Amino acid sequence: MDFHSKNSYIIPLSRFQAQCINKMKKKQQRKISPRVPKIKFRPLDRRYDAQTPDTIDSTVLDSFPYEYPEKDIVIDIETDEFTAVCPWSGLPDFGTVRVNYIPDKCLIELRSFKYYLMTYRNVGIYQEHAANRVLADLVKCCKPKWMQVTIDYRVRGGVHTVASVEFGKKEGK
Repeated sequence: MDFHSKNSYIIPLSRFQAQCINKMKKKQQRKISPRVPKIKFRPLDRRYDAQTPDTIDSTVLDSFPYEYPEKDIVIDIETDEFTAVCPWSGLPDFGTVRVNYIPDKCLIELRSFKYYLMTYRNVGIYQEHAANRVLADLVKCCKPKWMQVTIDYRVRGGVHTVASVEFGKKEGK
């Protein structure tokens, strides 16, 4: 017999059976959700200290020669492992860094780029300043014809931020 159909027959429980079932349910509820005392939390008016932007180590960036400087190629680099710190609260800011560039004579060595981004990990820097700083350091490293750096930050406090900055002129613009 299907107990979910309209024609199903429900056998009434005796008063004793109903009492036993209710006692079992109450015991299970106590085991599952024990009484937790209400705790009043105090506000956390605190900040975590962060390093200053002068600790960013751009000397780890390295480049190597581009073998086809007469040919314009757009190189796209992307990583979602970028972390910096809010200079006000000291809380982490997570983001995706996208670098698009047209090289002139040098290419960015990717391992060194990864190490460079790691130096931001404990640095208190505004999101817009981080994009400008990354661009300035990469331009100094490889001297491209054109470069765009975009940092797409994760939502924090209900606000989504994307900071994008460019260097040079891209052909066709």
